[in-house]
Amino acid sequence: MEHLDGSTSTDSELVKFGQAYFFSAQTFTTVGYGHISPTGFLASALSAAEALMGLLSFAIATGLFFGRFSKPTAFLKFSHNALIAPYGEGTALMIRLSPFKNTNFTDAEAQMTLGMSIMENGVLANKFYQLELELSQISALTLSWTLVHPITEESPLYQLTENDFKAIHGEILVFIKTFDDMFSATVATRSSYTFDEVVYGAKFTPMYARSIDNSKTVLYLDKLNKFNAVTLP
Repeated sequence: MEHLDGSTSTDSELVKFGQAYFFSAQTFTTVGYGHISPTGFLASALSAAEALMGLLSFAIATGLFFGRFSKPTAFLKFSHNALIAPYGEGTALMIRLSPFKNTNFTDAEAQMTLGMSIMENGVLANKFYQLELELSQISALTLSWTLVHPITEESPLYQLTENDFKAIHGEILVFIKTFDDMFSATVATRSSYTFDEVVYGAKFTPMYARSIDNSKTVLYLDKLNKFNAVTLP
């Protein structure tokens, strides 16, 4: 305490400790009430270093908190299962997604990739395929969006049976990128489905309908995962 002006030597040790502690806190936060001040070069240098550390600490903490809480998030939910459903005269792989907050998504883009293990020349190899979508871009994503991959002769899923989906080790990767008006930024999210999560012979049930007064469309998020079993052609 002999290096701090403003403290009295007649105070108890507890009071002196309190004065030194609060002076340190005032220096660290750069408040500087001025009741106590350092004397001598070493005490002044220590106070200056502590004040600099305080400024740097608050600057770093502000940046970390701002970056954490201002990070854009894609508020999108995916269906629990992917379906092999009727499509035209054939079948298609279908995955459904929907926004679950009052956000306006525009310019949404979707990509779907298939990875599976197949035998090549007696050796098990991992192969990846880009799955073509019926519609890979939409202007506005306000209701649900069902991603549809038609299973044609060019599709790696062509002629795969229900037993094949159970026997083959594979995974379907889905990537969504869209512009969120709330954050005024492009956001992205992803999901995946193993072949165990693919339901063979099913069709999603509608998850939106008109309101009673027919004035607006109501989206039922609790129906995102609802589907009915169907017979495939």
